[in-house]
Amino acid sequence: MKAAPDAQKRLLDLAEQDAALDRLRHRRRTLPELAGIDDLSKRLAQIATQIIAAETEAADLGREQSKAESDVDAVRQRAERDQKRLDSGAVSSPRDLAGLQSEIASLHRRQGDLEEVVLEIMERRETADARVDALRAERETITADLVGAESRRDTAFAEIDKDGSEVTARRKTIAGEIPADLLALYEKLRESSGVGAALLHGGRCLGCRTTMSIADLNVIKAAKPDEVVRCEECRRILVRTNESGL
Repeated sequence: MKAAPDAQKRLLDLAEQDAALDRLRHRRRTLPELAGIDDLSKRLAQIATQIIAAETEAADLGREQSKAESDVDAVRQRAERDQKRLDSGAVSSPRDLAGLQSEIASLHRRQGDLEEVVLEIMERRETADARVDALRAERETITADLVGAESRRDTAFAEIDKDGSEVTARRKTIAGEIPADLLALYEKLRESSGVGAALLHGGRCLGCRTTMSIADLNVIKAAKPDEVVRCEECRRILVRTNESGL
């Protein structure tokens, strides 16, 4: 393949734009905010599950407390009724009086036991409610952090995309100045190796960093200026300049 030396040199400008695009794509993929967003999103999912579990526990304790309080009321009301019977004098038999007094004492003990149960449930419920509140507060903090990280990501994406559009426009201009067959070869090589053309500098291919043998340099030196030469090692197009060491 043959191409004017100036057209071959433009391949280096094209490669520079491609390298800039590769750097922008890499930067877009590896933004620190992306890892942060991923971590925060995972934490939000975890905390949502924890909140459901904590809310369920608090609700269960609430129902348990209501039942225990209802049991206390039932025992207290029964004790009050028995006390009224006792105070009314309606029970005159010593045996019945003793039985009624014994029952009232038993009810008071039962009420005391149930009230202890209520207090224990209330303490557990208070702890559960506090955990729900703490988890909800943490969720709000994480959500705010996530919104901030997403905002920073979007700002960075916009900057990268803007730079990418400018580089793409420059690349299009440069590509339009390169012969179609040379450009096609460059694109094919870039697709397979990532870089389609490299500078031959001081007898060294800057694409694969291989130092040419004297024999290879002699072959390249003998090639006409418009002949497209390739690196024997990496097969990239070698662009010759006054710094090529020929």
